[in-house]
Amino acid sequence: MSRVAKMPVDLPQGVTATIGDDAVTLKGAKGSLSLKLKRGIRVVQQEKHLAVEAATGVEGLVAIAGATRAHLANMVAGVSKGYERKLELVGVGYRAAVTGKALNLTLGYSHPINYAIPEGISIETPSQTEIVIRGIDLQRVGQVAAEIRRYRPPEPYKGKGVKYSDEKISLKEAKKK
Repeated sequence: MSRVAKMPVDLPQGVTATIGDDAVTLKGAKGSLSLKLKRGIRVVQQEKHLAVEAATGVEGLVAIAGATRAHLANMVAGVSKGYERKLELVGVGYRAAVTGKALNLTLGYSHPINYAIPEGISIETPSQTEIVIRGIDLQRVGQVAAEIRRYRPPEPYKGKGVKYSDEKISLKEAKKK
């Protein structure tokens, strides 16, 4: 058994787990998430803890047990607190605004970019150059942030583009004559 899979996942107050044969569903204050289990992986609830067990003798199941435990821990944090990712727009004339179910981006192209906001994700723009993405699923929040960043990644000479708020852009030196 992997070291990660041996650690139990604590269920905080207000989070309930429903364990089926092939899936685990967690419900909390922010919503509910479900995780399909691979064959040979079992999840057992012991009071306010979830433990992951792997069948012995099957190669590769130990790693899957550790990954399952990590996914369960992320799901517990998501349904209780939620996740947030912040993006910043750096550049003259770069703007973002939320209108209805779409994020409108002006990133220096000849046309505006309309990004449809997926279900389960909320996007806010506190200012024209900031985007805040919130949701209960860590993978989906990160995927939406990566898709928005992909429209104009930061370039290495001036640092213009869409960057994560905690990202450091190392600028290159300009060409010398």
